[in-house]
Amino acid sequence: MLAMRSGIVRLIRSTRPPPPKQLRITPLRRWSSSQAPTADPSRPDLFYHLLPFSREPDHSQSIPIYALSFLPAPPPSPGSATILGWLPAITEAGTEDVDAGLNDFVENPRFRPLLHEAVQQALGEGADDIWTNSAIQIQQGWMHIHDHRNVPALGRIGDPDDIIASVLVQDSKILPDTYQAMPSYRFCTADGPTQLTEGLAKKLKSVLETVASRESQ
Repeated sequence: MLAMRSGIVRLIRSTRPPPPKQLRITPLRRWSSSQAPTADPSRPDLFYHLLPFSREPDHSQSIPIYALSFLPAPPPSPGSATILGWLPAITEAGTEDVDAGLNDFVENPRFRPLLHEAVQQALGEGADDIWTNSAIQIQQGWMHIHDHRNVPALGRIGDPDDIIASVLVQDSKILPDTYQAMPSYRFCTADGPTQLTEGLAKKLKSVLETVASRESQ
C-alpha cells in the first residue's frame, strides 16, 4: 500500500488491493502553492503536490491532500486532468505515525483519456523501442501493452489491472488505429502507481505539459 510517514511517501505491498474510490469533493478553481513537491525516492518521475480541496460547493471547508503527478510543476488546479490521483495529506499525531494506504488512493478519471492518447500516439510514432521490438517478435496478432510496474513472465498474459491496452500487430508492425483501451486497468495497485516504459513515459509527459499549459490560460 501507499503510506505516508512524516510527509514522505513510501510503498508497502498489499496482496489484495481494494477497488478504486471516487472523489466526492469539489475542487477549488483557483489556488497557489509555494511549497516544493515531494519527490518519490523510488520513482524519480513521480511527484506529490500538496494542495487544498473543498468539501463544500461554496468552498467553506477545505482539506489538504496530495496530488500525484508526472509533472514537477504544481497542477493548474486541484482537479486538473494532469493529476494521476489523490491521497489525503497525513501528518504525525503525537509520537505515532498515521498512514495513508492504497485504500485511500482516489483515481482521477480525467487523467485516463490523456494516458491512452499518449500511449496510442507513441505506439503509432514508434517512439518506444521496447514495444516496437515486441511487435517484431510477435509478427502477427494482438499485443498487450503492460504497465512496467509488473511485467508478466515471457509468454504469459499480465494481470488485467496492469494491461493498459491492446493493439493489433501485422507483419511485425503496430497498427495504432486498432488501439483498444483496457477498462480494468488501474492507476495504482499493490505494485505502485502507473509506470510506463521510457518512450511511452516521455510522450505522456509531453501530452500532460500541453494540457497543463492549456488549463493555465
